[in-house]
Amino acid sequence: MRPRPLRVALTGGIATGKSHCLTRFAGHGAPVIDADRLARDVIAPGTPGADAVLARFGTLDRKALGDAVFLDARARADLEAIIHPLVYRAIDDWFGQLRNAPFGIADIPLLFETNHLGTFDRILLTSCRPEQQRERLEKRGLSAAEAEARIVSQLPFEEKLKRAQAAGAAVDVIDTSGTPDDTNRQVDRLTDLLGSLPPRVCS
Repeated sequence: MRPRPLRVALTGGIATGKSHCLTRFAGHGAPVIDADRLARDVIAPGTPGADAVLARFGTLDRKALGDAVFLDARARADLEAIIHPLVYRAIDDWFGQLRNAPFGIADIPLLFETNHLGTFDRILLTSCRPEQQRERLEKRGLSAAEAEARIVSQLPFEEKLKRAQAAGAAVDVIDTSGTPDDTNRQVDRLTDLLGSLPPRVCS
């Protein structure tokens, strides 16, 4: 048996501050990885994922793919069936290569939607008020209707927390509704906490 780093997932709704938190964790020296970046990498031209997407959709253009799946649940399911297994395989490989770190953090926006809650030792769940999500999305250039559509397409915070608690998962909520300094203090505290927890063991 040998110790392994804690597998920590950072998740939360769109525009709830996950990227800010991940950057803060990384600034403390924590190993981090971003599932959104992996999702781009696994369908980069020349990869098996790209071949599968081209065969199904005829394009690798992110905007065209987004338009194709946004209102078509079957198309979205087909795209997710290609990308999600590749992303989680890459995350598993990344955790397997971590050395001399008490924990690693994977930013996974759709952790609950993809039913991978049980593969992590601890869950960090970001949250803010829905009106703040809308404001943040509109600042990114989305219309009010587009912002609302993206918010309601994801599980609400209350449902994610309920599912995590029902599964007996160790969950820490990061409330990003305050100032950046407020969020930073929470991340700093969690960095200390995660670093103090005993490692898991694997064969």
